Amino acid sequence: MPDIVIRPAQPKDEARWRELWAGYIKFYRGSVPEEATANTWKLILTPGSNIEALVAESDGEVIGLCNYLFHDSTWSTQPICYLQDLFVDPKARGGGAAKKLILACEEKAKEKGAFRLYWQTQEYNGAARSLYDTIVPRSSFIVYRKSL
Repeated sequence: MPDIVIRPAQPKDEARWRELWAGYIKFYRGSVPEEATANTWKLILTPGSNIEALVAESDGEVIGLCNYLFHDSTWSTQPICYLQDLFVDPKARGGGAAKKLILACEEKAKEKGAFRLYWQTQEYNGAARSLYDTIVPRSSFIVYRKSL
């Protein structure tokens, strides 16, 4: 299997990022308006934005994405890093890209002085959870969401 390189997303990655993003949204049975997708990509490329992205590349092809953001906390003076979106092309799974993306995101969080990195997934996402459980124990928190 070719080496996997993790790097920040670049303008040249937009088409492939959008393909992976669409796969991610479909996996979670969601929908995201084009306006939000375009804005997310714009923010990823905007220096100083709280939203950033890493990509996993193998043999010159982007095979995975990791979108993350930083936010303030009432529990610390340091920021928190939220790994909001993680997706690897189904054809490229099992090669370590997801784990490398998470660990690279952790390094970015440390560089920014974050005191915590967190992420969430659906209960039914057993494959991802089996990986996540090797990185850190899951928390006891339950997420409640209310659309506004």
